[in-house]
Amino acid sequence: MQPVALVTGANRGIGFEIALALAGQGYFVIATARQPAEARPAYVGHSVEVWELDLRYAGSVARLAERLRRAPGRLDVLVNNAGVMLDSGRRGALSLDPDVLRNTLDVNLIGALRITQACAPLLREAPAGRIVNLSSSLASLAGMGSGTPAYRISKTALNALTRILAAEFADTPVKVNAMCPGWCRTEIGGPHAPRSAHEGADTAVWLSTLPADGPSGGFFRDRAPLEW
Repeated sequence: MQPVALVTGANRGIGFEIALALAGQGYFVIATARQPAEARPAYVGHSVEVWELDLRYAGSVARLAERLRRAPGRLDVLVNNAGVMLDSGRRGALSLDPDVLRNTLDVNLIGALRITQACAPLLREAPAGRIVNLSSSLASLAGMGSGTPAYRISKTALNALTRILAAEFADTPVKVNAMCPGWCRTEIGGPHAPRSAHEGADTAVWLSTLPADGPSGGFFRDRAPLEW
């Protein structure tokens, strides 16, 4: 049977590039978007379906998971790409609005947890399940600094979730890793970033298609380990 990949937040940018790359490698890809009608035209001619998903709402996650169980009835890859940066700039934690932090965590951490919990049964049934969490070098404690504190905190927490999930799936074929795409020309990265979204997607695609002896519980950029 054709392997199935689910990529969240895949209406544009890095998520879009991940979805196209996995479809090109023979996966049937489900790309999620809050407004699927706006995303569908870009995928015409590719083995990709666009489904509605808003990670902020448990009901939206539950509906997608139920649809996934009905058909195609399997899941081999989950890419937690959907994310927000609501505090871009140089402001520090002392001036951070707690509501901005709460709203950031709701998508970048809790949303990723919601969809992973919902998809876990199908991933356990897959012969080689893979979970990839889109993180950032801004989340690295080794190089932690000021600026964009809500985003940094949310991605550091996502890294912690990556390690926890890798431990919980350790007795299964499922591998769980986090990655940093680098500074890319996306809605978050802006038009002057040095990397394309296609370049940023490469490590996520690599982690999605790891062989049985590949790593789990790691943090990567450009297919090389990053410091936590």
